[in-house]
Amino acid sequence: MYPFSSTRVRQHSLVLGFLALLLFCAGVHQQTAIGFDTRFVLFAQEMLRHGPGFFPTTYGQPYADYWSTSTFFIWLLSLPFGQVNALTAWLPSALASAVIVTLMYRLVAPHSRTWALISIALMLLSNTFITETRAVSLDQMVAAVTFSVFYLGFAADHFQAPRRLALILALLMLGFAIRGPIGLVVPTGVLCSYYLLSGQWRRMLVFGGLAAVLLAVGIGLLLWLADASGGPVFVQDVIRMQFMGRMDGSEGASDVLYYFTSSIGNYAMAYPLALLVLAAVVLAGRQGSGTALRLLILCTAAGLIVMIGLSIPMAKKARYMLPMLPMAAIIAAYPFQGAQGRVFQWLRGFMQGMWLLTPGLLALGVLVVKQRFPEPLRSVTAPLVVLGALQVIALALLFKPRVRTVGLAFTAVLALWSAYIQVFEPLDRTLYDTRTFSLAAFEHVQQNPAPVVLHAMGKDAKAIKFMVNIEQDLQPQFTHSVQDLEALPGPAWLIMDDRDFQALKSSRLAQLQPVLRGNFDRNPYVLLHLP
Repeated sequence: MYPFSSTRVRQHSLVLGFLALLLFCAGVHQQTAIGFDTRFVLFAQEMLRHGPGFFPTTYGQPYADYWSTSTFFIWLLSLPFGQVNALTAWLPSALASAVIVTLMYRLVAPHSRTWALISIALMLLSNTFITETRAVSLDQMVAAVTFSVFYLGFAADHFQAPRRLALILALLMLGFAIRGPIGLVVPTGVLCSYYLLSGQWRRMLVFGGLAAVLLAVGIGLLLWLADASGGPVFVQDVIRMQFMGRMDGSEGASDVLYYFTSSIGNYAMAYPLALLVLAAVVLAGRQGSGTALRLLILCTAAGLIVMIGLSIPMAKKARYMLPMLPMAAIIAAYPFQGAQGRVFQWLRGFMQGMWLLTPGLLALGVLVVKQRFPEPLRSVTAPLVVLGALQVIALALLFKPRVRTVGLAFTAVLALWSAYIQVFEPLDRTLYDTRTFSLAAFEHVQQNPAPVVLHAMGKDAKAIKFMVNIEQDLQPQFTHSVQDLEALPGPAWLIMDDRDFQALKSSRLAQLQPVLRGNFDRNPYVLLHLP
């Protein structure tokens, strides 16, 4: 049995979770929504204007791909401000990440606090974890639910904690409410893998049966609410978007090995290091304490269940793998729990060398990015000073053996997060800005009211990136071809990509001159007035 998770461990875990939450929210103010965030920010904006419902809405119509649970969280946080901002939009994801940090420390620290801290550091150094924590991420919330379920199952057997089946089932329902079937199936599979390896066949069958009942009830409730919200046509949209679209590959990559190969980059450092550690464990045999090795095996099985299970649907996206990341981080940090042998010694040295060089390498990266994008990045003095100071601290830690390992790891964490927050995130939001052009275009519309026509802008894609910046209800028209445009009656305001505008040279609209030109989602766009 593992050492009991003491009050001190619980207190330390809460402190770490709070500090992590501060890091996750650092610098969040009034960043404009870009990319995938725009969809959820628009959901929340419409909910603020019209009140909550069972499904989020766009253009005043229910949206079939999600429940409104995550939107409800953002709406609730936005009520005191009267508007959706970056903090209220991102805070649910940041809280989910903080929960994972807290529970990871509670899970691993009773065996080795160094192992626990390095696990957290490696997770915080992983690419997708950073980008999804500072975004609207349903998959990060599912990752928190999954890891919570795994922890509760583990703690009941090894930390003398009471069995909390009711809480676990409530978490499964929360996962379904956030992400649909995936949000229930993933944590169920993880806990079933734990019961299977622990030889708890009866408990696995009972839990699996209860989860199956919850899944059936959840699907029935989902379809019933869909029918109540939008009728039979909307029910078909829900089935297509939440079930069939993910199974048939129409919503993402379809390569069977996609997660196993792409995660090397998407989830660096944790995932590739975890592969090296597992190879080292196989080479070294059953060295190290039995409790540590058992936790390693359980995390490996849980991570594999996530990767294999989500490889079955044809639709695949990198962020779907977030529930695997905490397991990969714990595996990758395994050499620091005291494993003996030359291979583990080499891995410890390799990781510490990477952490030592991280601030300096990031400083070089900032300089390269500054040369590549001199206009958006007017000054990088502050981030370079921070990275320089962290590099000096990292070098000084080489002479402090007692704190060297953990110190180097978290110096690297602070370096990466500071560079991301101060340089890479602002650059991304400048390059893919849609707010500047949208507000300028809508100002013209308000001065001379007429219908707004969005040409060749997908209703669920580019159009949402325009709509999210308009702080009032708007029902634009959509056109997809030159023939559609020529059939439009005037007056009207036309918004389109400059390339589509150039294609109008042979039509009757060729004489129109742009009223406004600007950058929209890193593409040149124009505003035209059709008299």
